[in-house]
Amino acid sequence: MTPEWLIAIGTLGTFFVITASAIAALVQLRHTRGGNQIVALTECRETLESPDFRDAQRFVSYELPNRLRDPDEVLRIAQPQSQFEGEYRAIDTVANFFENMGMFVKMRIIDRQLACDMWAYVVLRNWNALLPIITYVRKDLGEPSIWENFEYLAVLSSRFHEKYGEGGTYPKGMPRMPADASFIDAVAAAQSEARSTAKDRCVSA
Repeated sequence: MTPEWLIAIGTLGTFFVITASAIAALVQLRHTRGGNQIVALTECRETLESPDFRDAQRFVSYELPNRLRDPDEVLRIAQPQSQFEGEYRAIDTVANFFENMGMFVKMRIIDRQLACDMWAYVVLRNWNALLPIITYVRKDLGEPSIWENFEYLAVLSSRFHEKYGEGGTYPKGMPRMPADASFIDAVAAAQSEARSTAKDRCVSA
């Protein structure tokens, strides 16, 4: 065997070693990213399900819009301060959480499709409730980048909702399980009975 062949075989062997190393590195990187995503998803899920954060979301989504109709509460929220105080600390709690989640998605630590499939509705509900406050804070501080990762996540969630609509991501052509309207009927019957009882009390009074 000539020296040229030996060199060629040696070069080919080196190429295979480098290729195998590169493939192993890519596999390890994929596993690392997968592990990071699992950790990030777990942390997000645990926070979302925690009692304190549920209370904060409930305040932001359902109580805050009503407070914004009260001039006294509006002035209370708009007081110069480094952060919101009292009940309104829920604003920071919710906005900062989704800011971090948006950063995870932007940096591809969490897959955007997965994040939207799991939380698009929750993200949009909280974004829409907080949008008047976010707009005010950005203008007041002259910082349009405040909570921009939250905004990025809201845009992705809005696009996801526009694409899949009310039907969600359920596979096309896959049959659905039969619905059970018994509780709907029970609620309607209970409401009707409650209205009838209230009417009878008014008449008897």
